Amino acid sequence: MRGEWKAAGKKRRRALRLGRFCHLGLGAGRILVPLWVAILSAIPAWPQEPPADLTKVNIEDLMNIDVTSVSKKDQKLSQVASAIFVITQEDIRRSGAANIPDLLRMVPGMNVAQINANTWAISARGLNGEFASELLVMVDGRAVYTPTTGGVFWDVLDFPLEDIERIEVIRGPGGSVWGANAVNGVINILTKKASETKGAMLVAGGGNLDQGFLTAQYGGSVGKKFDYRVYSKYLNQDHMPGLTGQDGGDGWRMLRGGFRADGALSSKDSLTIQGDMYTGTENDPTTTLPSITSPGLINTEIPVALSGGFIQSIWDHTFSARSETTLMISYTDYKREDQLRESRGTLNVDFQHHISWGRRQDFVWGLGFWYSDSHSDGNLFVSLNPNSLGSDSFNSFVQDEITLIPNRFLLTVGTKLEHNYYTGFALMPSARATYEFDPHNMMWAAVSRAERTPDATDASIRLDVAGFPGPGGTPVLVSVLGNPQFKNEGLIAYELGYRTTIGKRLSLDLAAYYNQYDNQQSIEPSAPFFEPTPAPAHLVLPSTYENLISGETHGVEIAANWKITDRWTLSPGYDLERIHMHASPLSQDTATVPETEGSDPHAQAQIRSHFELSQNWTWDASAYFVDRLIAQHVPSYTRLDTGLSWRWKEGVSLSLVGQNLLRDHHLEFIDSAAASRSTEIKRSAYLKLSWRF
Repeated sequence: MRGEWKAAGKKRRRALRLGRFCHLGLGAGRILVPLWVAILSAIPAWPQEPPADLTKVNIEDLMNIDVTSVSKKDQKLSQVASAIFVITQEDIRRSGAANIPDLLRMVPGMNVAQINANTWAISARGLNGEFASELLVMVDGRAVYTPTTGGVFWDVLDFPLEDIERIEVIRGPGGSVWGANAVNGVINILTKKASETKGAMLVAGGGNLDQGFLTAQYGGSVGKKFDYRVYSKYLNQDHMPGLTGQDGGDGWRMLRGGFRADGALSSKDSLTIQGDMYTGTENDPTTTLPSITSPGLINTEIPVALSGGFIQSIWDHTFSARSETTLMISYTDYKREDQLRESRGTLNVDFQHHISWGRRQDFVWGLGFWYSDSHSDGNLFVSLNPNSLGSDSFNSFVQDEITLIPNRFLLTVGTKLEHNYYTGFALMPSARATYEFDPHNMMWAAVSRAERTPDATDASIRLDVAGFPGPGGTPVLVSVLGNPQFKNEGLIAYELGYRTTIGKRLSLDLAAYYNQYDNQQSIEPSAPFFEPTPAPAHLVLPSTYENLISGETHGVEIAANWKITDRWTLSPGYDLERIHMHASPLSQDTATVPETEGSDPHAQAQIRSHFELSQNWTWDASAYFVDRLIAQHVPSYTRLDTGLSWRWKEGVSLSLVGQNLLRDHHLEFIDSAAASRSTEIKRSAYLKLSWRF
């Protein structure tokens, strides 16, 4: 039932999430020391310094990676006025992660929690939940959130990790260029061009949890101007243990296939076409209401059939060295046979024009439109009213980067104007500035407005949660109803950051923020009403969504890369946050504020180590500390992952990876709305063979 109850649950958690900043007081030393011990104590004595050719990239190279997600144009990482973290293909290869959620754990300021084998709660800077709708997630610029819940189905966001060029993660708002729902963060997953994946690739393996996985891929050329790749991927994952030691009932399997083709239409035009299809089944441990007279929800396990796919084209045209346009058209379709039983198709069109004007101004402007059509059947427990809906949105944006002092002081101002189906127009402006003291030190600052627009569950959900006998024996049904008048949730963010490189071996990236939220979601009682169906006739005792909560969050994030020797690199990170929520005097919701303030870790720390043992052997280890979730009574935990890789010869490697090694099993998150039952994340290991030929 993942998408539906969760949808509702997410609603509540969504407001609830703002509360995660309490308890800032955990000391960095108390957290970091165990992590250092966990990593360093496992490091064996190593041989003498390796030859220079073992050095992959220096720190300055890492700080000058090109990124596009901040301003919709190429910029150097060291020069952007945003808290951005780039996960490179080398990071992906070293991580041992088998999925995108586990990759995101390495980003300071990201809250990544696994609920069960096939469900995650992921957000940036708090407000976490299974459907964290303040986080905009894209693949090659195509949004993958669903208008039903505003969140992301992380279980189907699964394609070959070897095909990812990089993942750009912005902590903080991106509404001025990306629009609604880019409130607390933006994730843009960028895949490799087909020209970079020529030849055949086979990746296969298995273990105690990932019982079997296989990726087969082939890339080639058609003539001299077009390159392509096609792939197929399969996974079969075992269940996790339940909270009382029983079978968690959350195992799943998935089969998918896809392609990408890149070509030059002319000397000034290039075209990319890519697509993907998937089918699978997952067991969904959830809750449901069996009848009008049931006193409460009961646990159940529903086999959920999943299917869907997308097709996308991107046309780039270059007018001159100072002017270029991009047109992206995509269509995405999915069907989930859970309790909501929803199918949805979404058409998206985006156009943008990048033009340099003189020596001091750089413009980007664009227009966009999307249309989405959905149908859901629902049941007594959860449904949408209306059950079929077509909705649309159109937008425009403009951004100007102004050079105030050449090669030193840049000011970027812009705004996005967006019209959505539920609330009409929203304006999301921002101003960002960077000042470069010298080639190794820069500071940036930003102030931004972002908004989250309502989705289908905000406006039209019907969630029945319990029944009991009323006066005269008349059944009473307790329900939560969507509100068609639900408003946009807003944010004004103030950010400050500093980046520095110290010599050629150490880089530091620091960010601080203060966020002010308004019109956050509350759950308020509304007038009872009588309904004759479904039988027996009953009185409905409803609550509905309102916008009667506001709040503030503040925090700091630190990331570093330290190349200790040519063989050994350490990457520590740390983030600290607090959330303070306030209910309006008009609100009768007494649960949302404390639940929000206690449902995120107030501190997180990590350290990742990469070590070149020899020409053919590498060893990687990562330790992640996550503070407790007070409201959910989830204790703090430290996760230790490690992997040993052997390159037999060029193109052939074998890896042994262990995950969650410190404990046999641990709990990471409890869905506050009971949309998905939590299971415990267990210790696991797998063996992987990669063969390119």
